[in-house]
Amino acid sequence: MQRLEGRVAVVTGGGSGIGLASVRRLASEGARIVIADVDEAAGGRAADEVDGLFVRADVTSETDVEALFAAAHETYGSVDVAFNNAGISPPEDDSILVTGLDAWRRVQEVNLTSVFLCCKAAIPYMQRQGKGSIINTASFVAVMGAATSQISYSASKGGVLAMSRELGVQFAREGIRINALCPGPVNTPLLQELFASDPERAARRLVHVPLGRFAEPEEIAAAVAFLASDDSSFMTASTFLVDGGISGAYVTPE
Repeated sequence: MQRLEGRVAVVTGGGSGIGLASVRRLASEGARIVIADVDEAAGGRAADEVDGLFVRADVTSETDVEALFAAAHETYGSVDVAFNNAGISPPEDDSILVTGLDAWRRVQEVNLTSVFLCCKAAIPYMQRQGKGSIINTASFVAVMGAATSQISYSASKGGVLAMSRELGVQFAREGIRINALCPGPVNTPLLQELFASDPERAARRLVHVPLGRFAEPEEIAAAVAFLASDDSSFMTASTFLVDGGISGAYVTPE
C-alpha cells in the first residue's frame, strides 16, 4: 500500500523501538521521513535506511523542536504527519514512596512536555496546509492502574492522553486530526532490559495480556500508519488502544 505517497512524516525517537519500526513502515507506504533522536548514530542509520533526513533534537528543548519541524518543512515542503513518540522509562521511576523529584521531573519533561512542544511546533504548519495527522504515544497505563508502579511514567502518559483529546477537539474543523496511540507492553529494548534485570516483574506483567505475549514494534507501527493515513479520516481525539486485550481483561486465559 502507498497510503502516504508524497507526505512528510516527522518521527521523534525514531532511532529504535516503536519509532524505528514506524519509520520503516511509514517509508514503505510512501512517506518522506524526518527522524529526530538524541542518539546520532542510531538516528543517522535509520535515516540512511529510508533515504530520509536525520535531525538531532532534544525533544525537551523548545529551540530544538522548532528547528526540527522547520527542517522538515524546509527540506520537503510540508509537515503532514507528526508521530510524537520519544519517551523514557528509567528505573528511578518507581513507587511514589521511593521516586525522587528529579526522576519525576525528568520523565515528565521527556514524555509529556516534549509532546506539548512537538504539537505546538507542528500544528501551525498543518493549519496553513489545512490538513495533518498528529499521533502522540500515550500508553495503556493511561487508562489502567498497576501495582508495579512507575508513577511518573503513568502520570505522563495520562497527560499525553488528555492533551491529545483536547487538541483533537480544538483543531478538528481545521482538518487536523490528533489521536493518542496507547500501546500495551511492547518487545522493545526497554522491555528486554526489564526482562534481563527483573524477570519476575516482567512475568507478572505478561500474565495479564489475553493474547499471551507482548506486542512486536511492527504491530504498533501498523497502527501508526493507519492513524497517519486517510483510512482513519473520521478519527480524532481518540484513545487508540493496541494492547493485546489487556485493558479489556478481568481473568485471562490459562
